[in-house]
Amino acid sequence: MPANSARPMWLGVTIAVAVIVVAEAVGGTVDVALMISASLALLIGALLGRGGQVALLPPAESTSPQRHAIAEALLANIPDPVILVDRRVVVIEANPAARRLLPGLKLRHPLSFSLRAPDVLDGIEEVLRTGTPVRTEYATRVPTERAFEVQIGALPLPDMPGGGEPNIVLFLRDLTEARRLEAMRVDFVANASHELRTPLAALLGFIETLQGPARDDPRAREQFLGIMRTQAQRMTGLIDDLLSLSRIELHEHVVPTRIVDLGRIARQMVDMQAPLAGERGVALSVERPEGPLPVLGDRDELLRVVENLVENAVKYGGSGGVVVVSLHRVEDPNGRGARIELRVRDEGPGIPAEHIPRLTERFYRVDTASSRQQGGTGLGLAIVKHTLNRHRGKLVIESEPGQGTTVRVSLPEHRPDAEEAALPEPPAGR
Repeated sequence: MPANSARPMWLGVTIAVAVIVVAEAVGGTVDVALMISASLALLIGALLGRGGQVALLPPAESTSPQRHAIAEALLANIPDPVILVDRRVVVIEANPAARRLLPGLKLRHPLSFSLRAPDVLDGIEEVLRTGTPVRTEYATRVPTERAFEVQIGALPLPDMPGGGEPNIVLFLRDLTEARRLEAMRVDFVANASHELRTPLAALLGFIETLQGPARDDPRAREQFLGIMRTQAQRMTGLIDDLLSLSRIELHEHVVPTRIVDLGRIARQMVDMQAPLAGERGVALSVERPEGPLPVLGDRDELLRVVENLVENAVKYGGSGGVVVVSLHRVEDPNGRGARIELRVRDEGPGIPAEHIPRLTERFYRVDTASSRQQGGTGLGLAIVKHTLNRHRGKLVIESEPGQGTTVRVSLPEHRPDAEEAALPEPPAGR
């Protein structure tokens, strides 16, 4: 296709997609938006096609590079993927969002080479056959799960080869966040109602006792108030962990972009856990190489990862008397660069092999009574897993009964250029 015909055509598609976005934003239906966009595409094709020789616009204006630049900039700033294919389902154009979603997408190649989704391809065939807009869904599994609603419509372009036969525009609307919000709501209600039932029942029982038989018993009142305080703290911790897990899951598909020093984070968290280790008679230490250990990450989330791992080792593996946090730079065996590995090792009783695959499930506990007695919510390792999913990290748990436990977390090392290396890291706690 000649460049002078492709540019006016793409300008028409740009304005058409902009109409779809606006219609969706103001609550209109995509059917109406597609009808309007098709009409606009016809108009643009008439005004700008075939060398721009229509009397409504001077030829010089119709082929102005400035107009083409505006069209390209408008399309580039549409946040959702947009793809234009011809009647052979060969890609004519795609905006940057589409190229990011489908790295294998190439112009003048069949769409099926990069988007292997039978429902979408069947929808294109139906639009070509009937001319009626179609909605379907498309989901990705790698590197994270994402869901899209695909709106497929015919887009007649008179200046294209084929005598004005319609091409097809695909507009992919990201539903990932909406789906996760709904899943969060359902999970939060189910999990909270189940886990809060026991401490709430205990509180109600103690309140009734204080109002009745123990009304005038100062000793019993102090004892019961202490237990009630513990149960209330447990409920507060449970709600905090549920909210943290929900926030992490909501943004799990968004990769962090800030540079943080994992070695400094580990050192800070070991210092914060030192009082707890001292109370339990545990020798807590950290080993790390010289120099920074940079990774791309969210500082607060990585602090929470290290906190959960160290706290678990001190509470449940501290009977061995030693907990060691160490950091290592490990070369990827597949040649994909180095990774920064954090290891938390204890010399406690260990974990039976049948429990290890389930440790990152919500509310899964090896010993429920012991976990609750220690103040655990059963969500710590679930938070670690989902945080590492967001950071493209890996979690490995190695343990044998009587041999202690080692938890290994690895993240891709970030190798900053000279400019980035000169930037100071934000102070701890920010």
